[in-house]
Amino acid sequence: MSENKSLSILDLPEIINFLFFPRKETPWGFPEHAEPFDVTTRDGVRINARFYLSAPDNPHILFFHGNGEIAQDYDDIGRIFQQFNISFLAADYRGYGRSEGSPSVTSMMSDAHEFLASLNEWLKQKSRKGSLWAMGRSLGSAPALELAASYPEKFKGLIVESGFAETIPLLKRLGINTGALESQKVQVFSNAAKIRLFSGPTLIIHAQYDQIIPFRHGEELYRSSTAKIKKIHMVPDADHNTILMKAGIGYFELIKDFIAHDGDA
Repeated sequence: MSENKSLSILDLPEIINFLFFPRKETPWGFPEHAEPFDVTTRDGVRINARFYLSAPDNPHILFFHGNGEIAQDYDDIGRIFQQFNISFLAADYRGYGRSEGSPSVTSMMSDAHEFLASLNEWLKQKSRKGSLWAMGRSLGSAPALELAASYPEKFKGLIVESGFAETIPLLKRLGINTGALESQKVQVFSNAAKIRLFSGPTLIIHAQYDQIIPFRHGEELYRSSTAKIKKIHMVPDADHNTILMKAGIGYFELIKDFIAHDGDA
């Protein structure tokens, strides 16, 4: 079964309504430390992103957020990444933030490819030489791993926060009836399989008490990784939505140190 077909199986309304929770931006616009980075897809849909830029030679992170978030939610986080000398590009999905269209699994994955193509061209035009890292949180681990597996030569490294290893167990945990998928032995995409295709430095961050995507998913991603340089970091006492609150500034120190040391080893 082709990847596109296996993705389209997940575009059923009863699945999409559980996976995606799109909402629009609030009207106050962009803070001074952020700037828009929008991509128009091949089918003419404009997708929003926010770039929190650091110096051209500093690392760049292409980030895909969770299903109930929007890029605007990362204004404060983007500012902290800038203070840690990291450029941070938070990408939205269709229907999220200022983006047009409606979200689907198929479009989320295909749009990620177009984001990367536009970003690479922009980095080249601006003579920005800093390394590029793929990063995804929760649902966003899927497009991040899709890109890392498809273009391993484009990325210096990979960061996965609260990522899931297998799709059907996640759907079950979200309350989705997967009986039809399992009875037909449908092969949906596997993040654990994709991470095997990327051998660059890989950092897995996961909450100890993640109630949506249990810590064992992070452990499976770590075991599946073929990276020579890899690290798994459990955030103690945190759940799916409290990683930053529990980790505090240590969250950013962890990422900066991994990029600066392990990522350049």
